Amino acid sequence: MTQTPNYEIPTEMRDFAEKSVEQARKAFDSFIGAARKTSDTLQGSAEMARNNAQDVSSRGFSFAEQNVNAAFDLAQKLVRSRDVQEAMQHQAEFVRSQFAAMQNQAREFGGIAQSAMQQSAENAKQAMQQGAEHARSAMQQGADQARQAMQKGADAARSATDQATNAAKDAAS
Repeated sequence: MTQTPNYEIPTEMRDFAEKSVEQARKAFDSFIGAARKTSDTLQGSAEMARNNAQDVSSRGFSFAEQNVNAAFDLAQKLVRSRDVQEAMQHQAEFVRSQFAAMQNQAREFGGIAQSAMQQSAENAKQAMQQGAEHARSAMQQGADQARQAMQKGADAARSATDQATNAAKDAAS
């Protein structure tokens, strides 16, 4: 088996790379801050939808920030690596940890989506139940009013009949 040659990375090169990584991190932090402010100003038409969108957006930015920070951490480890073997070890650790992180992030997003769908379904169910209750109530009120109108009509017809009968009796006498 051949052994990988051990190449030493010059100190100046590592210092330059480390400064570049720090500058990139600062630029990213500035960008993510502006993106978060922009996200916070978004408003939806429905309160629940707005809250769910903010939750997803916030988690998305949080996940993006975690992932990019992990990449920056890897970059710093790589520029500080003394040889190729150490750099490969850092890369393998990064891939393993990012795979696990992305699985967790996907699970969390799935949970958020499921919760939002359940909330929407519950709200729709409540709205339909309220609509049905209002319709039942309106039908009951309409039926009650129709009964009352029919009763008044029947009472008026009886009263008219009684008056006509009394008038006929008076006329006959």
